[in-house]
Amino acid sequence: MIDDWTFVDTNILVYAYDISAEEKQKTAARIVTGLWATGKGIISTQVLQEFYVTVVQKIPNPIEEDKASDIIRDMLKWKLVVNDGLTILEAIKIQKRFLLSFWDSLIVEAAIIGGASILLTEDLTNQQTIETVQIKNPFLD
Repeated sequence: MIDDWTFVDTNILVYAYDISAEEKQKTAARIVTGLWATGKGIISTQVLQEFYVTVVQKIPNPIEEDKASDIIRDMLKWKLVVNDGLTILEAIKIQKRFLLSFWDSLIVEAAIIGGASILLTEDLTNQQTIETVQIKNPFLD
């Protein structure tokens, strides 16, 4: 899995830094560490935006804003998909075709654009394939 280009959804990144998440934190941290080692991680601007808001405002033990900013600065070394107008239009097509939420469709489209073969998330159907991307929930494996 880690040898393939892998798109990481927000929830996986949040769990990697959320000490209150216990087992999910261990799994997510292992995934993120593995992707750092291989250089095969992909994220999008949406993921970074959601990550910031979640870790500084929504988790039980929030991270300081400066530390969250440093994490994001490091994450910019990964392959980054910038959501532009075309990305939004393609996400709308995915939303209609697969009956997903718009935000989940935008994640899927970013994974496709980024060249991911795997999308790690707990928000979509495990083992489903959309276009060229297989969805995997790492907490079920």
